[in-house]
Amino acid sequence: MLKATLRSFFAHKGRLLLSALAIVLSVAFVAGSLIFSDTVTRTFDRLFASTSADVTVEPKNDLSSRIPTGATETVPASLARRLAKVDGVAATHVDAAVENAPVVDSHSESVGPTTGAPTIVTNWEVTERSPVKLTSGHEPKGDAEALLDADTAKKKHVRIGDTLTVQAQPGTFKVRIVGIATFTTTNPGAALVFLDTPTAQTRLLGSPAAATSISVDAAPGVSDASLKQRIASELGTKTYDLKTAEEHSKSAAAQLGGFLDVIKYVMLGFAGIAVLVGIFLIVNTFSMLVAQRTRELGLLRALGADRRQVRRSVLTEALLLGVVGSTLGLGAGIGLAIGLIKLMTAFGMNLKSTEMVIGWVTPVAAYVVGVGVTFVAAYLPARRAAGVSPMAALADAEVAGVGRPLRVRAVVGAVVGAAGAAALAGCAASSKTSTAASLLGLGVVLTLIAMVIAGPLLVRPVIRVLGGAFPALFGSVGRMSQRNALRNPRRTGATAAALMVGLALVGGMSVASASMSRSFDQQIDRTLGADFVLQNDNFVPFSHELTDKVRGTEGVGLVVRQRFTPVAVRLPDGKKVKTTAAAYDPRLDDVAHVTYAQGGTASALADGHIAMDAGFAKKHDVRVGSTIPVEFPAGRKAELTVAALTDQDAAEGFGVQGGLYFGFDTIQKYVPGGQDSALYVNAAPGISADQLRSRLEKTLAPYPQVKARDQADYKKLIHDQIAVLLYLVYALLGLAIVIAVLGVVNTLALSVVERTREIGLLRAIGLARRQLRRMIRLESVVIAVFGAVLGLALGLVWGVCVQQVLALQGMKALAIPWTTIIAVVIGSAVVGIVAALLPALRASRMNVLAAIAHE
Repeated sequence: MLKATLRSFFAHKGRLLLSALAIVLSVAFVAGSLIFSDTVTRTFDRLFASTSADVTVEPKNDLSSRIPTGATETVPASLARRLAKVDGVAATHVDAAVENAPVVDSHSESVGPTTGAPTIVTNWEVTERSPVKLTSGHEPKGDAEALLDADTAKKKHVRIGDTLTVQAQPGTFKVRIVGIATFTTTNPGAALVFLDTPTAQTRLLGSPAAATSISVDAAPGVSDASLKQRIASELGTKTYDLKTAEEHSKSAAAQLGGFLDVIKYVMLGFAGIAVLVGIFLIVNTFSMLVAQRTRELGLLRALGADRRQVRRSVLTEALLLGVVGSTLGLGAGIGLAIGLIKLMTAFGMNLKSTEMVIGWVTPVAAYVVGVGVTFVAAYLPARRAAGVSPMAALADAEVAGVGRPLRVRAVVGAVVGAAGAAALAGCAASSKTSTAASLLGLGVVLTLIAMVIAGPLLVRPVIRVLGGAFPALFGSVGRMSQRNALRNPRRTGATAAALMVGLALVGGMSVASASMSRSFDQQIDRTLGADFVLQNDNFVPFSHELTDKVRGTEGVGLVVRQRFTPVAVRLPDGKKVKTTAAAYDPRLDDVAHVTYAQGGTASALADGHIAMDAGFAKKHDVRVGSTIPVEFPAGRKAELTVAALTDQDAAEGFGVQGGLYFGFDTIQKYVPGGQDSALYVNAAPGISADQLRSRLEKTLAPYPQVKARDQADYKKLIHDQIAVLLYLVYALLGLAIVIAVLGVVNTLALSVVERTREIGLLRAIGLARRQLRRMIRLESVVIAVFGAVLGLALGLVWGVCVQQVLALQGMKALAIPWTTIIAVVIGSAVVGIVAALLPALRASRMNVLAAIAHE
């Protein structure tokens, strides 16, 4: 039996290779994502461990915000002298570093990275833990000299002697580059500008007595934990945050973890799609091989092989296929990881492929995925093979599975489909986002399973419609192609299912993204009343100096500032909610259309008052006139009176909830030193929008990071951000299509072998080679379009339900992108034509006499 199994495996290696490609792709994405994330994690662990001080003293901050606020929390620089006297301290260093100070060259071009990594301006303090070393020039001295990191200098063509402008919070200043510093560790992709310590404190923090943190080195023999305890005894823990080197390293790694998780989950998403679609391909391949080998398996049974041996034979073939596919996939995954590492290097994160980390988890996961998926997918065909009777060897048996009734599928598919439909209906009817999202996930899984199970039941009615015009257009060739697709509903359904999965995902996400875009468009039209909005490209706040220059621009009639701050509010129902609040200048109504359930803008922005979303207020028992305790950064607290409730239907994003906002007097009192996040600008009477735009662009020329946008520009910005998600979905679709094409090729190739004698007879009675190729192409097209129709129908239902979940977050517009859907259907037909090229060519080259004599 083992010899027979091996001989069978190698006899069909060409057909099995197509199935192995699906395994290779899925394993490659799993292995590649694990290797890449392990490499980056290990690299940055070493970076953080080697550069973190033994103990770091930072400002206490129990509040955090995903929206940058521009405020820099500080500690007294005098702490360094005080801590130097603590027993066990070898040395202390003042740190003065900010990430909210853009740096531009003499041509007003930013020297910072364009990848989202920060531009860090900091003080030059040389220690054995410094991540850089001076490689040319000299150290900065005085308030007009600076160092620049070598990577940024090379990329932005900055040389020693060049002048850069630093746009810091206290004010803009110029520095001359007097030296170049080279990274001794991994460059995380940031741009680094170094000043001497007094200049950094004064220019960046506004005071020579301020610091962003104090680094403390332990004396020999003193552990970090022991030193932390001694410093805590000296300073207490209520005012300052103390971290050992290990804690600081973990904190920095946790911030990096979000970036790594995005890449890891994206790649695992690709792997998941490859696995899911690959399962259909493998099941179909083994089912067809078993069907074609009915007589062979029957002969084995007649010669004495029992059911268990036959089943084991088929599963052994699957095991061999899984091992080969997993091995190739692991190699491809290593190549994929190297490619990602080089891609990160192109983006400025200098990782080294020679330091690539391949942990034991990676090969284990690769073989578990590859072998496990293949083994599971082949189990049902193996059971079917074990059921072949010895009598099948004596008969010219009909292909297995063609004539068997589909009653069991109908019942199971109906039950699962009904459960999925009920879950989606519950999602649409739910008023809680968490509940709706859970029901949506359940409904998507169940309806997908139901469609896979019931797919063969839909083959006959749907393909009769889709191929209904074939006889009229292509005559007898069209009629035969339609009947070939109807011949085996199980096979057709399984082949189309691979394409259906990818297109269902695309259909659902296309509806969701189109609905989000339209919702934001409507919200912008409804709420934005300013001629222009001035914002940083990355929504990072900008200095007050820019605000003053915009106010002084000729043609500007009104400027309303927006500023953010993290807050914590204690609500009447006893809950404490941490969120982000906004502050506005008094004339907010002139640049925005705010809808109020109670109160108005004047009362909301008055000193000591606050406004919030009416739905949030109702949920937490807040009413107009309620006084709520509000905690601001640095432990500042206030009692603010709720003076207005808004009814905006605004989408909550970035973890912001409550729709809290107040006046500028309030934020300047409790969060001094913050920066503006946006400016809403109206033109003066008699000035057109085009005139104002050109003048604003001149004002903003020295500030390349800030753009002036009108309503159309703002909409385009939102659309571009949503499009990033859609491009990811299209990439997933591309992967699904690649594997689906393999499935169609495999099905048609095996189908041609199965119908060798039939094809020979058709050729013998006059069917031309061109007509034969057309017949197989039409069969492929109708199968591909069948999968597209099922997938898009399912995706549209999913998309509508996703929109219902989004509606709970304020995005209530529903949009169906018919152009995309029509394009996908046409593209599916093209996919069918491409997939049929090789099988059709092979069929047309058959020798007629040899085909007729084929057993």
